[in-house]
Amino acid sequence: MKLFKAVAAIATVTALTLCATSAALARTLDEVRQDGKIVIATEGQFAPFNFFNGSTLTGFEMDVAELVVKKMGLTIEWKALGFDALLTGLRQGRWDLVIASHGISEERAKAVTFTAPHYCSGGMIIALDPAIKSAKDLAGKVVAVQTGSTYLENLQKVAAIKEVKNFPTDNDARSALNSRRVDAWVTDRFVAKAVAGKNPGAGFQLGDMLFVEQNAAAVSKGNGSLAAAWNKALAEVMADGSYAAVSKKYFHEDIRCH
Repeated sequence: MKLFKAVAAIATVTALTLCATSAALARTLDEVRQDGKIVIATEGQFAPFNFFNGSTLTGFEMDVAELVVKKMGLTIEWKALGFDALLTGLRQGRWDLVIASHGISEERAKAVTFTAPHYCSGGMIIALDPAIKSAKDLAGKVVAVQTGSTYLENLQKVAAIKEVKNFPTDNDARSALNSRRVDAWVTDRFVAKAVAGKNPGAGFQLGDMLFVEQNAAAVSKGNGSLAAAWNKALAEVMADGSYAAVSKKYFHEDIRCH
């Protein structure tokens, strides 16, 4: 018992130290405003939310961020890198904000501060076999998912799955299904719809929603001033119609959380 308490105490101190370090490294809203530029990181491999069109970083989240940052009176310096590195780099103060379709979860919220959600979605089951539609249909099956995603977290709650295979990017997970190395793939429902729509001959079958979630940008833990400024500007673009226009451009519907 004493050993357990000692380990727990060390873990608590470590967590507090990491949070304090993160807060110390993060630029405050005043520092960002003084610079006139906010550094934002994303993945760039999650169409239609964030992706490269040739050498140009684009997507729904890029457009929303540009609208929000313009309201804040700032410009953006974009960084694109692997999904797994995004929140780690945020905690290290390498950028000011991350926007990359991160579902809000209790575990993530221990390490970063989430802004207000900029859309609601969730994980959808996709297969080539039309018999695989629901969570119970995944029993005995091999399922592909992106490493570090909430899709992985939620798949681990599904009983009787034979194996969950992790891939560095969502595109890799899709390719595994396309080449029949797995039985199913779980990804965002809007990603699923876009992929099926652009590849009508591939045989992708859209199944049930495995879970629903809110997706938000994130700042360093405790960086409340920057989060508050972002939230205020996001509320303004949602109120003036510009958010709805961008949403309908990519999805033909308004995907904000209601």
